[in-house]
Amino acid sequence: MKIAPFDENAFKMDHPRGTVSFNYLLMGDRSRPMDNYRYILGRQEADFLMPRHCHTFEQIRLPLVGDMNLGEQGILREGEVGYFPEGQTYGPQDDPLTDPKQLQLVLQFAGASALGMGAGRGRGPDNKEAQAEHRAVREQRFPKPRYNGVVISNPDHLNWLPLAGWPGVKRKPVGTYTEREFWIEFLKIDAGAEWVSQSEDARRLTVVLSGAGTIEDTPVAKLGAVDADPGDKVRFTATEELILFTVGLPPIQQPVEPDDDKFVTSLTDGGIRFENAKDAADG
Repeated sequence: MKIAPFDENAFKMDHPRGTVSFNYLLMGDRSRPMDNYRYILGRQEADFLMPRHCHTFEQIRLPLVGDMNLGEQGILREGEVGYFPEGQTYGPQDDPLTDPKQLQLVLQFAGASALGMGAGRGRGPDNKEAQAEHRAVREQRFPKPRYNGVVISNPDHLNWLPLAGWPGVKRKPVGTYTEREFWIEFLKIDAGAEWVSQSEDARRLTVVLSGAGTIEDTPVAKLGAVDADPGDKVRFTATEELILFTVGLPPIQQPVEPDDDKFVTSLTDGGIRFENAKDAADG
C-alpha cells in the first residue's frame, strides 16, 4: 500500500512537448509491465498542440479545471470522465492556455491486450535522464481499439447509490470496461463516517477530489492518493465530507486464443503512434 499526500511543489516539465507539467501522484513498477501504471496530475503551462495519435496503453482522464479538446470527437468537459482505449486514435488537440490553467487527472496503465506498459517518467525537458536516453526506432505492436472512440461519461447524470453496511457512504459507478473488467467509480463519505476498501484480486487507485480525513490514520486532503494492493484493506475516515475517485485494476489475463489480427504494427521509439508519421519527430 502507498499513501501519498499531495505535494503542490512537485510539478515537473516532463511532457515531451514541453508545455504540460506533471505531478506524479502515484507510480507503478516499470519492472512489472503488466501491473505498471502512472497517475499524473497534468497542468498546462502554455498553448498545447498535439497531432492525432494513439498509445499502447489505456488512459483515464478527469479534467479538474478547464476542458480538453479531442479534435474530431469534440470536447472532454471539466468534470467528465474520459476513457481512452489502448490503440484508439484521438486528436488533433488544440488547447490554448486558459486562466486558471487547465488541470487534469491522467491515469495510464497496461491494457487487456497484454502488451504491458514500460513507461516511467515522461521524456520532457525536466527529465535529463530520459532526454539523454537513446531509444531505437523499432517495430511496435498496437492493439486495435476495442471501442469506437473515446468513451465520455458525465458523472452529473449518474446517481449516488447506497453502499450496504456502510452508513454515510455512497458510491457512483461510472463503468466497467474490456476483458480486464477494470472499473471507475466515485465514493462519497459523509463527515464522521468511514469506509473500508477491499478486493482480493484488484489494485485500487484512489484520489481525493475534495474534503479531508484520514487513510489508515494518515491525514489526507484534496489530491491525496492511495495505491491499495490486491488483498489490502484500506480504511477511509472523513473529518469533512470526502469525495473519492477510484479506478480498480484486476490482473491482466492472457487470452486463451491469441490473435495477431487484433494488432497492427508500426515503427516507433515508444508507446505512441502518430497518424501522420512526420509528426513523430516532435512527439
